[in-house]
Amino acid sequence: MVRKARLAREDHKARAVRKDREDREDREARVVRETDEARVAREVREAREAREAREVRVVREMQEIQEVGMSLEATQAALRAEHAAVYGYGVVGGRVGDDRRSEAREAFEAHRARRDDLFRAVRDLGAEPAAAEAAYALPFEVPDGAAAVRLAAELEDRLAGVYADLVRAGEGERRRAAADALRDAAVRAARWRDGGVAFPGLAEMT
Repeated sequence: MVRKARLAREDHKARAVRKDREDREDREARVVRETDEARVAREVREAREAREAREVRVVREMQEIQEVGMSLEATQAALRAEHAAVYGYGVVGGRVGDDRRSEAREAFEAHRARRDDLFRAVRDLGAEPAAAEAAYALPFEVPDGAAAVRLAAELEDRLAGVYADLVRAGEGERRRAAADALRDAAVRAARWRDGGVAFPGLAEMT
């Protein structure tokens, strides 16, 4: 009887030990499963966040490329207009009366400086600046001083138009420089005509 009781106790103890071991193994397996699930969930979340970040970056890069393209096109147009203005003011200076020759010379130098600034701006945008033509067709014949004054006003009007486009397409310092050029062109056009000029929208664009 004693031996049977001892064997029964030992068997019970062995079963308890085995049960504890099985419970511990179950807990460890559950921890491993939970850890694997957490790792998989984290990897899925990180992959989703990385994909979303790439999509945002691609959209931003496309927008930047589009903005640079618009800015480059507008800058090239302004450069071509300044080439034409420099040529046109050469004609104005040769025909205008003595009383306004200094004004024509001042405008000529100002447009040469703007032309050079735009030349560098196009280079900074990664493109080859538009070259000047050997000659430009004038909007009308310029036989005398009065026609020269009308030509100067016409040149400034055309420049105001291209600089308005550059203000809309540009940003930052380029936008501010274009707005300054736009104001200068409007003021010169008004002075050549000895009057004011309506220029709606300038405050909104600047």
